[in-house]
Amino acid sequence: MITRMTKYSFVLLSGQTSRFLNKLQELGMVDINRQEKAVDQHSRELADKLFQINQFILKLKQMAKEKAGEETISSPGDGSSMLAEVTQLFSKRESLKAEINALTDQLKAAVPWGSFTRNDLEKIRSMGFAIHAYVMPIRRLNPAWEEQYPLFVVNREEGQAHFIVLEVPGEPYEFPGNEVAFPAVPWNELKETLEKKETAMKECILRLEVLSDHTGVLKSYAGELSSSLDLYLAGASAEKQVEGHIDLLTGFVPSDRIKELESYLDKESLYYISTSAEVQDNPPIKLKNNWFTRLFEPIGNMYMLPRYDELDLTPYFAPFYMLFFGFCLGDMGYGLLLMITGLVGRFFLPKMKGYLNLVFFLGLGSLLMASLSGSFFGMKVTELIPSVANVQDFFFMFSDMKMFWFAILFGLFQIVFARILTGIDSIIRKGWQHGMAPFGWATLIIWCTLAYASTMVPDLKLPKEVSTVMLIVSISLIVLFSKPEGPVYKRLGKGLWAMYDITGVFGDMLSYIRLFGLGTSGGILGMVINTLALSLSGIPYIGWLLTLVLLLFGHALVLGLSALGAFVHPMRLTFVEFYKNAGFTGGGREYKPLKSKNNQ
Repeated sequence: MITRMTKYSFVLLSGQTSRFLNKLQELGMVDINRQEKAVDQHSRELADKLFQINQFILKLKQMAKEKAGEETISSPGDGSSMLAEVTQLFSKRESLKAEINALTDQLKAAVPWGSFTRNDLEKIRSMGFAIHAYVMPIRRLNPAWEEQYPLFVVNREEGQAHFIVLEVPGEPYEFPGNEVAFPAVPWNELKETLEKKETAMKECILRLEVLSDHTGVLKSYAGELSSSLDLYLAGASAEKQVEGHIDLLTGFVPSDRIKELESYLDKESLYYISTSAEVQDNPPIKLKNNWFTRLFEPIGNMYMLPRYDELDLTPYFAPFYMLFFGFCLGDMGYGLLLMITGLVGRFFLPKMKGYLNLVFFLGLGSLLMASLSGSFFGMKVTELIPSVANVQDFFFMFSDMKMFWFAILFGLFQIVFARILTGIDSIIRKGWQHGMAPFGWATLIIWCTLAYASTMVPDLKLPKEVSTVMLIVSISLIVLFSKPEGPVYKRLGKGLWAMYDITGVFGDMLSYIRLFGLGTSGGILGMVINTLALSLSGIPYIGWLLTLVLLLFGHALVLGLSALGAFVHPMRLTFVEFYKNAGFTGGGREYKPLKSKNNQ
């Protein structure tokens, strides 16, 4: 459900605004209307610094994973000094990396020319000679050139000749070859410089690895900057009145927490106006659900939040999503592994308890839904334990065709549920006429389903009188109440056009076939892994070891692929089919109260 909000308008003297906003940060409950992006140079600098810190934290975490050695204890100082040092070190690392690459290329090019000193070059140039360098295949080097020109072969290797020719002062210079650049610095000097740079790089990386153990300092500093930016944007968003002497601020507080705020306002004798938030005020959205439904809020938030006047659909899609996930995963063994992961993981990763609880329930959904077909790590339960077939004839007994029809019926049930939910909500919020069309659609879908099912199962055929009444009532409700506003003759035209939506319902129904497809494909992949693994068991000495390795690796891979599909496709069914049939509009903004670093 959506938490009710109370709207507050605060009237302050400009000198009071900063102190007032600081107090609101301490209270941590008031969502002040403010810009979400930088509005001036100061806020841009804070935002850029926050972005820079987050980037550095990611880089340092990666270095912490890759480094060898134990955690260091060296203190990096406060957040500001650590940020300055990290900025300098990363900049220095990039500069050294570029210099090392350039020196490596220069060294590679200078090695063939041998060792020399800069004085040697200066002496040659002081005598008026100019040095010309050449590289060509040895087979093209004419021995007569050494007699014709002042030519000296420096190096012969890998079929190439490196040589220099001196240009005699005052004589015309012509040589039949393509000149190359002669290294200005000898390779031994380049090597020495390169070693120094590499040493500096190692020191730089070592210091960054030390700092990588203290990303918490940067996170804490980022929290301080985030609070400062939030506070600044709130102050900058204040509406100025009376030539800038009065600030008008607007904010929202959950209605169940207004006593604490008003106690402070009355104590400080501050002027304010409070009213119940209305849709046109665009109040922020804060969801309030029970412990089970709250696990699925991150999934719903991936799409968008509901509007303030809408129904929060999280409690209604949560059970469906859990079971749809299980249908797509399609294996009891994989579901059992997810349940164990969720239970055990909570003890090792307490900060991720909510997500691990979600994993547990998704595994439970897999265990329940896969129990219909009886797939267990790619095998059939009825084949492993034949006696279960004698005890009952429901669980573990669904054939592929039954699973196919069950997927469609399950989808139709969700569509009908969404329509009924929309009808009830519309009656409560808008009036009885607005809820009639959804009820008409729910009745029509049920009638169509039973009419088709009765062609295969005669026992499902409705009495003629009941069938006729259902058809007439459903169509009448759709035609007359799809657009309840206006005179009857306008309703009829719009209502008849609304009947075209029956094609959309048919398309929605077909979308649920993916539940069957994904569940079946996962079971088949598991079966293939078992077949391949058992085929290795006949190999002498190591056969069973190879079988065990392939079983572990293969089923882990299938579990990963199946879980990915089982996570994504039910999400699509939820956001497209269920949300659409439930009349969801969305577009609400998240409740973000001003908070200080200490109460974030």
